[in-house]
Amino acid sequence: MKYNRSSYLNTHRDAWVEINLDSIEKNILELKKYLKPNAKLFAVVKADAYGHGAVMIAPVLLASGVDFLGVSSIDEGLQLREAKITAPILVLGAVPVWSFDWAATNNISVSVFSDEHIEACKQTFEKLKIKPKVHVKIDTGMNRIGVSPEKAPDFIKKIQACDFIELEGIFTHFATAETRSCAYEQYKKFRYVIDRVDTKGLLIHCCNTPAVISYNDFEYNMARVGVGIYGLQPDLPEGTPKPCLRPAMSLRGRITNIHTAPEGEGVSYSHTFETTKPTKIATIPIGYADGVFRGLSNKIYGIVNGKRVKQIGNITMDQMMFDITDCEANEGDTITLLGTDGNESIQIDEWAKILNTIHYELVCALRVRLPRVYTR
Repeated sequence: MKYNRSSYLNTHRDAWVEINLDSIEKNILELKKYLKPNAKLFAVVKADAYGHGAVMIAPVLLASGVDFLGVSSIDEGLQLREAKITAPILVLGAVPVWSFDWAATNNISVSVFSDEHIEACKQTFEKLKIKPKVHVKIDTGMNRIGVSPEKAPDFIKKIQACDFIELEGIFTHFATAETRSCAYEQYKKFRYVIDRVDTKGLLIHCCNTPAVISYNDFEYNMARVGVGIYGLQPDLPEGTPKPCLRPAMSLRGRITNIHTAPEGEGVSYSHTFETTKPTKIATIPIGYADGVFRGLSNKIYGIVNGKRVKQIGNITMDQMMFDITDCEANEGDTITLLGTDGNESIQIDEWAKILNTIHYELVCALRVRLPRVYTR
């Protein structure tokens, strides 16, 4: 699609993140192919749906067959409730005991793993006459939060004996699903717990996106998928075929200025790039304050009118520059930093390799200031 300054886009910036909802739907359908029969699908929408916009994405996920939503805090859950999202929500992270009342009042489930949590549930019930809904988190090797497998059976039975708590599920999280030996070791610890308690009517979930794809012998009745929803390929065990996922996010900015710098001119702060010939330079209003990290300076490309162009000079807080000497472009034309234009495509994995990080981090960073535009 060709954008110009008279575009329909409802934004007052010449820069935006574009989310393709068709891609989200197709990714859900692809991931559902890997599920156990009759298993529920749990979609992780924490960190504002990995920067894709949780409030906008949630209805699409639910319409595509998602049963449960996962967030990282009570505040994220409340944001969905305020947007009239009525689907079940679980806070995957640790919840402060003083906020259990908010969770119960807004029908948000919480993760529990300590006696302090049980006491908080009791106080909430006595105050509100609402049974807090909980999922017991088992720490099988992440060493982050959760009750140990050795203590978990007794802890779960203790909760089941409480008439002021509604136990919904039991879960764990794989630290290294891409490594078979580690995943099986964690699953073994999880099964140790599950085999020693009454799980009738409970949601049992352990598989994240890579585990759902890679381990069809793991037993569960609900699977949690996160990164795959957004079309980002998960790390998989060697030899595992990759699912057919479509990245949903693009990043684009319009050219706000074009000028030609003579040979021998420095570009941007510290002059980390110097021209070796007369160079036509285009500027777009996207910088490191928008989540395009300064460490990418002089190392990434954009696409303008179907042609790759090199980013030059240090990325500044609000702007960056490109060498467009060898292509036709005008002020108002769009430069695509992430996504597809014509036959050219740039995906965020390229940036992740440059920065020696993961694509999760980078898509989450892009949620800072950039407006979201949703397309089909």
